[in-house]
Order: sequence, then structure tokens, then C-alpha cells
Amino acid sequence: MSDSLRDPDGLAKYEPYLRMLARIKMRKAYQAKIGESDIVQQTLFQAIKSVEDFRGESEPELRGWLRQILARNIVHLDRDLHRDKRDIRRERSIEERLQQSSMRLEGWLAGDGPTPSQNVAVGENVIRMAEALERLPDGQREAVQLHYLEGMKLAEIGSVLDKSSGAVAGLLHRGMKSLRSELAAQSRIS
Repeated sequence: MSDSLRDPDGLAKYEPYLRMLARIKMRKAYQAKIGESDIVQQTLFQAIKSVEDFRGESEPELRGWLRQILARNIVHLDRDLHRDKRDIRRERSIEERLQQSSMRLEGWLAGDGPTPSQNVAVGENVIRMAEALERLPDGQREAVQLHYLEGMKLAEIGSVLDKSSGAVAGLLHRGMKSLRSELAAQSRIS
């Protein structure tokens, strides 16, 4: 197992990935009080403090471990803001939804059944994709995340964003065009 997975400085590269997941899963009402960057910083701080407790052997396991920490932080935020008692069903639900979004992203990037060597490339691409998503205009970023990472249909996204299905289709088209262009440019540079 590579010591690089336990390198506290190396965890910072997952910030855009975690911010993307937090943005998707945090309730809009929370984001006015506590931004996704705050919850991600708390998650990374906790991960750095407990990096020696990480028992995984691969980058996908590390991302899963980070998602678990993020999910716990979101659940705690939910509980603190609502003063509810801990609800293990809600905690599991958030963890499962974070994992589903992450799996959709990884599947999207991997295409059909990656080989072990492609798994490494997928891990790197997950981070690059999260960074590229961060740079999209808000509407495009939300539409792409809701459609591709949450699996929502155009009409559902339109309802969330208060836009017509045609407007959502335009946001998706422009967002995907920008992502493809940026990722292609990054590939040429690498």
C-alpha cells in the first residue's frame, strides 16, 4: 500500500471533489448559513487528523473514506440546525447518496468496465472533473450535477432550478461542451 494515500498534504487534492459532493447533498437552507467550503474544510481537517486510521489500500477506498467523513459532517450539521436526535437512517441515506453520486461520476469517466490501470486514471480524472465542474457558471454546473450525478430528468431539474426543460437542455449542452473542451485541453497539456 502506498504511503502517498496516507500523506496529509495529498488529501488537499480532494477538496474540489468533496466540495462538489457537498454542494449536491447539502440542503439549500444550510448553504446560506454554512457554505460547502466550510463543511469540506472540516472534513479535510478531520481526515488529516485521523489519516493514520485509514485502513484502505487504494485511491477508491480513500475517496470512500473521505465521503463517509463528509456524510457524517452533513448529518451532524442537519442535526445541529434542526436539533433533532441522531437518526441513523438519515446518516446512512446521506452516505448512500454521496456514494451513488460518486459512482455515477466514476462510471461516467470510466466508460465500460475499467481495468486496474484504468482505475488509477479514473481517480485522477475524478479530481480533474470536479475541478472543471467548479469553474462552470452556476446554472450549468447545477444542471450537469443534477442530471449526470443525481440522475434527474430534465423536467425534474427544471423544477429545481425554476427553468423550462428547454432552458435546462441548453444549460446541459453548454456545460458539457465546456467540460469536454477543458478536459481535452488538460489531456493535451498532461
